[in-house]
Amino acid sequence: MTATAAESNRNLTAPTRHPQRWLILGVIVLAQLTVMLDNTVLTVAIPSLTRELDASTADIQWMINAYALVQAGLLLTAGNAADRYGRKRLLLAGLALFGIGSLVAGLAQSSAQLIAARAGMGVGGALLTTTTLAVVVQIFDETERVKAIGIWSTVNSLGFAAGPLLGGVVLDHFWWGAIFLINIPVAALGLVAVAALVPESRSKRGDRPDLLGALLSTVGMTALVYAIISGPDHGWTSGQVLLPGCGGALVLGLFVRWELRTPYPMLDMRLFRDQRFVGAVGGVILVAFGMSGSLFLLTQHLQFVLGYGPLDAGLRTAPLAIAVVVLNLTGVAARIVGRLGAPGAIGTGMSLVAAGLAAVALLGGRGYAGMLLGLVVMGVGVSLSMPAMANALMSAIPPEKAGVGAAVNGTLAEFGNGLGVAVLGAVLTSRFAALVPTAVGAASLPVALAAADGETERLRIADAFAAGLETSQLVGAAAVLAGGLLAALLLRRAERATATAASLGGPGAA
Repeated sequence: MTATAAESNRNLTAPTRHPQRWLILGVIVLAQLTVMLDNTVLTVAIPSLTRELDASTADIQWMINAYALVQAGLLLTAGNAADRYGRKRLLLAGLALFGIGSLVAGLAQSSAQLIAARAGMGVGGALLTTTTLAVVVQIFDETERVKAIGIWSTVNSLGFAAGPLLGGVVLDHFWWGAIFLINIPVAALGLVAVAALVPESRSKRGDRPDLLGALLSTVGMTALVYAIISGPDHGWTSGQVLLPGCGGALVLGLFVRWELRTPYPMLDMRLFRDQRFVGAVGGVILVAFGMSGSLFLLTQHLQFVLGYGPLDAGLRTAPLAIAVVVLNLTGVAARIVGRLGAPGAIGTGMSLVAAGLAAVALLGGRGYAGMLLGLVVMGVGVSLSMPAMANALMSAIPPEKAGVGAAVNGTLAEFGNGLGVAVLGAVLTSRFAALVPTAVGAASLPVALAAADGETERLRIADAFAAGLETSQLVGAAAVLAGGLLAALLLRRAERATATAASLGGPGAA
């Protein structure tokens, strides 16, 4: 290939600085915000759904989980389709599906209709999650990408945390269907703005579609995520969890084997030889692990140990999201990441997340002040580590595979979220049951307290639950710290290898 041809090919795929990039970013993060809100917004509507749709407990679980299950299962397939058929085209399709699904959900007259609508919204959510981050990578160059990804990550954190609060506000004034109908004007605005502003981009390689890979990844991911979601309710050794869990792992093993053999893989397994990629992969999983697991435990701590109501408990977790929003929207986090570099930012950020978890465990046992300190420290850590990790992961993937890179990032976060709740919840349950082996319903504090014989026994049970929370938070802190140090080490080694190759004029040299 001539120098001119090579330069032309790079220009087709390399990220460029689009003149309207910040306006485009505003449009796509608004779309992403609705996706994240719908992960948690439905939780506050459970009493209304039970009453008005005559929904059973199983119906409620499927209403909540159908969205996350379909979204997680389709992420890799959606990312690959976006790279092949056009990221703008799939972004428009995602907005349309999300809007239609929201309309059907808002007007649903039965549990079955709402579950089906939530599944349809999950398809749109998978397309939006992959295409929004891929577009960010395409329209921002390396000098601004960390700040842009930081804003994208901030919206994710804000949407996840604000879902229950927004749902509560809407339900105070309207019926439950309104929590879905408010998505429709956002989707409509997004369709118009994306059509007018977002440039089309796709892979120029013309690879054949990997249909078997898409089938295997979708089936395997869906089964494995279902097992993780179902574990806390059905028990980790039950057939309802072991069968889909083992089946999903087996299918994903077949997916890996197929991807290694096919000439046109959906996910190039050689990426796992790249230390930047492996380091970012581990970091994304463990930050999501610590964040989701800790928030799951925090809400119980605030309500069962400190005695706050559901709304007050939700408001008291807000400082974490506020810290992330302030540091990323002001650009402070991006400047710090630029000075520290990706390895330093990830190591520092995840160490702060671990320190925050430890502060919550050790200082938040009997009052909110210690917990507040821990939440703010965690927020600072997340604002540094998450954008740096997402940028490192996307930088390790060829620009023509940006959609797959975004899908990998989203898939890992889903795994980390589920594992955090499952593992830290299991640690809590085990510690609580060990301290109070005679408590009825040891996995449930309210049941154990109701069955307690006298005030002394109730205090002992409450103290045991607090001790279990402390242990599980410390386990989460240790996992996050270890993951942060490992990710930083791998990224530092990858940077040194690249610098050595460049100085010797070998592979990776300019």
